[in-house]
Amino acid sequence: MSKFLFSEFNEVSAKEWKQKIQADLKGVDYNDTLIWKNLEGIDVKPFYHQDDFQYNFQDISGFPKHWNIMQSIFIDDETIANQLILDVTSRGAEAVLLVSEKPFDIEIVFNNFPFKDCKIHFDFKFLSEEFISQLKDFFSGKNATVFYNIDIIGNLARSGNWFHNLKEDHSVLEAILQKKSSENILSIDTTLFQNAGATMVQQLGYGMAQANEYLNRFCDTCHSEGGTTEKSNFSSITFKISVGTNYFFEIAKIRAFRKLFALIAKEYNISTNCNIIAIPSKRNKTLYDYNVNLLRSTTEYMSAIQGGANYIVSLAYDSIYHKSNEFGERIARNQLLVLKEESYFNFSKDPSKGSYYIESLTDQLSEKALELFKNIETNSGFLSQLKEGTIQRKIKESAQKEQELFDSGKLELLGTNIHPNPNDQMKDDLELYPFVKTKPRKTLIEPIIEKRLSEKLEQERLKNEA
Repeated sequence: MSKFLFSEFNEVSAKEWKQKIQADLKGVDYNDTLIWKNLEGIDVKPFYHQDDFQYNFQDISGFPKHWNIMQSIFIDDETIANQLILDVTSRGAEAVLLVSEKPFDIEIVFNNFPFKDCKIHFDFKFLSEEFISQLKDFFSGKNATVFYNIDIIGNLARSGNWFHNLKEDHSVLEAILQKKSSENILSIDTTLFQNAGATMVQQLGYGMAQANEYLNRFCDTCHSEGGTTEKSNFSSITFKISVGTNYFFEIAKIRAFRKLFALIAKEYNISTNCNIIAIPSKRNKTLYDYNVNLLRSTTEYMSAIQGGANYIVSLAYDSIYHKSNEFGERIARNQLLVLKEESYFNFSKDPSKGSYYIESLTDQLSEKALELFKNIETNSGFLSQLKEGTIQRKIKESAQKEQELFDSGKLELLGTNIHPNPNDQMKDDLELYPFVKTKPRKTLIEPIIEKRLSEKLEQERLKNEA
């Protein structure tokens, strides 16, 4: 039946489509009316056609067969952290992201942990070779999948300071890398860029430039033994990325991450695969009409899945103003469970492959980000530009453009700058301070600061509450 139906219609070329559209416009300019350019500088056309592509679509390197539901847990009290871990892993979480500001009692935190069924990721706010060694010894023989996610440059960008100092941080990381291990050590955290207002091109370009800093500095750690090159220390690098609500662009952004990393990895003769942790953006989350955050995060989860993230972190709709709570975290986890178990989103291969629109976006984002990457490398590299303040300035400029669009109403956040509910009262419901915190301190460089789009408007509304 399907072959018969298709044989009834002649193929229509891209040229014929454009001619028909131009005729229907009755003299109005096609380019001015139907082609729009977004903040990435990418022209979005009204239609995409196979004539626009002169090649066969290639597989995205490292696209995962499965994705994992991940939940973030902060380790303060070890016993409470253990209880939370066991609870979330019994209720659908397939991986945990354990955030810690100091060394902890390993035995207590991982008591009765389901090592075979749940993957472990760390987000350390400190740097200790001794503690990493203790963790490695503990996990030895437990059949655990562990990612240590050390990012010393990311810490510098976020805090303005090294953990210790430049020399010591690099020495500690090198010592950790030199110890043969099948575990994954390095991570590049690009969530900071997105949440601070960077464009997708900047997120991609800065992420690749930061990865290149590590590879250029530490890839000599990969040494030759008996004529073969040891690559285990760089078997995988993990990228943490934030996902916004620009649905198709976010799918393309994640695919572009993989394409770009594969290009760089080939130059260093290492694995072209990388792990990607996707986290919903905080930049578009709102204090008022907070239930809309559920809709935003749902589309962000969907983009992350179709873009090819290995792990997707659940983000509670009330996380910007409420302390961690069972209800908010359960709802966020269930959003992912519904997508995975009830909505046919547990597919095993790149579902966007062959979509002319998404393939075009992937190529354009990759090309622009590669151009930015080359520019950074030509001008002394990412770390040097970070110290000079160039990276910070560029992100500020992009953030200001986006902020102006929000302030003018051209960039809409439902319930906040469009269709607000004047009866919303939030002053008495704040458990956490939801705005940029200022903490004067001496820093080596200007830190990159995360800021939500709606902060100024929300502060004004809070002042005017009865």
